[in-house]
Amino acid sequence: MKLSRRNFLLGSAGVAALANLKACAINNAAEYTGLRKIYKNDFVIGTAISNQTLETQDKPLLDLIAREFSSITAENCMKSGLIQPAQGQWEWELADRFVEFGVENDMNIVGHALVWHSQAPSDFFVHEDGRQISREELIRRMDTHITTVMERYKGKIHTWDVVNESIDEDQGWRQSLWYQVMGSAEYQERAFRLAHELDPKAHLIYNDYNMHSPGKRDFLVDVIKDYKKRGVPIHGVGMQSHVGLDWPDMKEYEASIEAFAALGMRLHMTELEVDVLPVAWEHMGAEISTEFEYADELNPYVDGLPAEVEEQLTERYVELFKLYLKHRDKIDRVTTWGTHDGESWKNNFPVRGRTNYPLLFDRNMQPKPAYYAVANLRR
Repeated sequence: MKLSRRNFLLGSAGVAALANLKACAINNAAEYTGLRKIYKNDFVIGTAISNQTLETQDKPLLDLIAREFSSITAENCMKSGLIQPAQGQWEWELADRFVEFGVENDMNIVGHALVWHSQAPSDFFVHEDGRQISREELIRRMDTHITTVMERYKGKIHTWDVVNESIDEDQGWRQSLWYQVMGSAEYQERAFRLAHELDPKAHLIYNDYNMHSPGKRDFLVDVIKDYKKRGVPIHGVGMQSHVGLDWPDMKEYEASIEAFAALGMRLHMTELEVDVLPVAWEHMGAEISTEFEYADELNPYVDGLPAEVEEQLTERYVELFKLYLKHRDKIDRVTTWGTHDGESWKNNFPVRGRTNYPLLFDRNMQPKPAYYAVANLRR
């Protein structure tokens, strides 16, 4: 589906409205005690914590996260290639810091992700001599990885992205090395069963992008129906929600919420941000190996976000959170993929070196008009 930007020009009245919103935000700033408290009766509010934040122990940012959010996700430090960069070589420091921060602040901690085709150890699917491993060896390595990670954090991490992005748009199962070596998607079922055995109390999620896509939705619905018949322990669906100012189609987005919930799945909006920049490709996925060349026309807001685009961003966040509130009986968690604009991956994906403004806090870690508009929905 082609994704186009809206041709939207805000008149003087709109600019004035934005100025009034900013003034109101400043006047009411002291009234807010964090989104975690504002939305406590609706769903958990979360953010992703970067490796840089964990490495530097950025106190102002960590204090902001503790005040605003009730859930944290490991942006990168628990992905298999970082936590086990080579077979049998474990790097626990950043993951331990991440979990300790969540425990200290009484947060819902999300382990992300146990099984993913990307950012895997370079030697995960091959022997030392470069030969591809057998199906049996892949099972052994997967079981070892999941068991080692989950046993270390059992009782501390209660929500796991067990499998990430195993469905390939309208193509069915992604033909990843997981699929190729295993010979089927059996690895996914095995991962969910093993995770449940290791921690029967854990909430287990399948997480993916473009979940508004009818083809992806229908395929996953069939998978979940099959899993439920056969007792495969899957409890929730993570809809990553990397969205733009005028995409995706919100009717399709809502249809996916309703379809997954109808199967008894709890919904998690897991990686939310609103991209304000020109779309560099027609298919907005999350395959991090894909990059586009830099061009000035793809980076129009280097010196700041124009008032009319700021207003569009605010309107989009309001639209999203109104939808989430409408379905709060189905949604457990809404997590933004990062806390402030300066740390967002969207500055470098899919085009490196751009200046994006996709989150609720600006580069100075100050709340944006979108933040106050979202907060005002529950006032």
